[in-house]
Amino acid sequence: MKPRLLLTAAWLATGLAVAAVPAVAHHGWGGYDAGNPLTLAGVIKRKTFENPHGTIHLAAADKEWEIVLAPPYRMVNRGLTEDMLKVGERAEVYGYPSRNHAGELRAERITVAGKTTELR
Repeated sequence: MKPRLLLTAAWLATGLAVAAVPAVAHHGWGGYDAGNPLTLAGVIKRKTFENPHGTIHLAAADKEWEIVLAPPYRMVNRGLTEDMLKVGERAEVYGYPSRNHAGELRAERITVAGKTTELR
């Protein structure tokens, strides 16, 4: 192989490897049980509002759940701001439980501060 072609191939391989890292770090939605939806209500204990998606920890009647939300840009575009997800605020979430992680739920919609937001 010519040195220039070899260098180009090496840069391309490096670029593809770097681009794949976020995809490997993010999980797919196939691990959630869409046939068994749940509605949970409780108090927000913790939150994140960052990519690839936000989360809240919701203290429901039975236990504390980790709720996987949408990406921040989608939540904001649909009217759910970070300020609305206050620790101590009551929330109701409809979504699908994880098949692999007990206590984790992928949210389809959330109602907080009197406003319902569709997340998917």
